[in-house]
Amino acid sequence: MRIAALFAGIGGMEKGLHEAGHETMLTCEIWDPAVAVLGAQFPLVTNYPDVSSLKSLPAKTELLTAGFPCQDLSQAGMTAGIGGRRSGLVDHVFRLLDQRKVPVVVLENVSFMLSLDQGAAMDRLTTAFEERGYRWAYRIVNSLGFLPQRRERVFFVASRCDLDPATVLFADEARPAPIKTSLDTHAHGFYWTEGTRGLGWAPNAVPTLKNGSTVGIPSPPAILLPDGRVIKPDIRDAERLQGFPTDWTASAPERSRWSLVGNSVSVPVAAWLGKRLKKPGAYSRDRDRPWPTKQRSFPRAARYDGHARHAVEISDFPVFRKREPLHEFLRHPGTPLSVRGTAGFLSRAQASSLRFVPGFLDAVHAHLEHMRAVEVSTVRLVQPKTRKSKAPALVAAE
Repeated sequence: MRIAALFAGIGGMEKGLHEAGHETMLTCEIWDPAVAVLGAQFPLVTNYPDVSSLKSLPAKTELLTAGFPCQDLSQAGMTAGIGGRRSGLVDHVFRLLDQRKVPVVVLENVSFMLSLDQGAAMDRLTTAFEERGYRWAYRIVNSLGFLPQRRERVFFVASRCDLDPATVLFADEARPAPIKTSLDTHAHGFYWTEGTRGLGWAPNAVPTLKNGSTVGIPSPPAILLPDGRVIKPDIRDAERLQGFPTDWTASAPERSRWSLVGNSVSVPVAAWLGKRLKKPGAYSRDRDRPWPTKQRSFPRAARYDGHARHAVEISDFPVFRKREPLHEFLRHPGTPLSVRGTAGFLSRAQASSLRFVPGFLDAVHAHLEHMRAVEVSTVRLVQPKTRKSKAPALVAAE
């Protein structure tokens, strides 16, 4: 299908769809660092910088994609809801659809939108599509089935053609066994900036890669390696943890690269979706469950068949691919978590009521002691240059 991509970011959705044989005709992205990446990676595709000034979609558009801003929907953001200043930009999707009824639409966003305001965001979206004659289906998909990153995102497919969205999103399912790891044999990812109320933790994987701060400060996770070192992964491995080739974002300013990668769609998830758009599977109505009448959130998977809404019983994993352990996946050495970062995490963790895997805090503390020893070893004695003092001075070596 021919794609018009709104809120394209660095093209994770588009790259995955291209791998499945689809073609992008237009992108729309306003953030300059992301625009630089799109220009480098999709040089033949025209980018429109502002969705609010985009008057119409190309006449041949068959698939509209939109990873609309999640800042107002995310637990890590302001949770202002679908009507927030940034996430409310999704209204432009419907403005453009009202002008041209594109046959298929794919949306992607954070899973928290299912429960925010008791599902108000999803109710607004689903109702808007129903009013325009679309059938729809959505499903939380975990990138962990494709890559060593635990990342839950809602993928929403709407159709006003012969394509049944349920045969795209619900044709594949895996139910992986619990991951068995130990601190001595596998790497474990966690967010060192947390430790008070919650801990992003992932065995043999990293937790969800994040956008970073609003002022562009990177927010990489930490990884406790089997040898006891605690590192922050290199940005090139972060790209690979999203399914991109190394240096996909090299054309962007260094300070922006973590945000670009953290905001992106995981490429292999988009490729799986693209293959099912090209060749739908089968959907069994045995998966249908009654639509909840009293709900505090939307179901984790659901569909609308043109007449009624149904909850759907299905896992978050379309597939679960075999792969090497996380510490072998990493190709770049990363950066040791600093004394300050490690000590801050331990202070918060020890003061909290959180429960940790046995031996985890001990391992992090051992890393702290090692880093303190490294700091001491980088300090050298320098003989005074004057004769007035016989005391040596301590100077930190570069």
